Amino acid sequence: MSAARARRWGALAAAALAAGGLLTGCTRTIEGRAMPEGIGGGAGTEFTRLLTECDAVADDRIAEAVGADYVYRGFFGAICRWDGDGPAGVVKVTFNWFETGSLDHERAALDHLGYEVADTSVEGRRALQMRRPGDPLSCGVTSGASTTGIFGWWVQYGAGGPDPCEAAAELARLTLNLSS
Repeated sequence: MSAARARRWGALAAAALAAGGLLTGCTRTIEGRAMPEGIGGGAGTEFTRLLTECDAVADDRIAEAVGADYVYRGFFGAICRWDGDGPAGVVKVTFNWFETGSLDHERAALDHLGYEVADTSVEGRRALQMRRPGDPLSCGVTSGASTTGIFGWWVQYGAGGPDPCEAAAELARLTLNLSS
């Protein structure tokens, strides 16, 4: 074999070893459960477009539901937050969604935290109403979404106001009934 050919073969062998090393050096094991592509998809109230889930109910409808003159948007992500003000004072509103969540899991977590949890329904769907112990100024409602997963609203008044559970339930109704 000529010296040039030996160098070429040597270079090819070195490149193959380097590529093999790169491939094995970049592998890793990811813990968890594999989910089918498109889970949570379909028609209706879908929470599949990053950050648009917070638009499930318009700001003016949120303000109306909680008895505020206005609400302004705060943090948006997997949990969306609004602050408002009105005749009853300051109100804080939170919306969350979990595309693969379940009401049974939520109930278990709430029970573990010591929340008061009651079964209810929203637009004919099974839902949970929750309160923190000793906090009559706040309440949340979590419901099954129209396709898969769950969503929830939490309303907290600063110094009294309308029934926070009714406000949270109204926001849940508005989320499921997007035609209104």
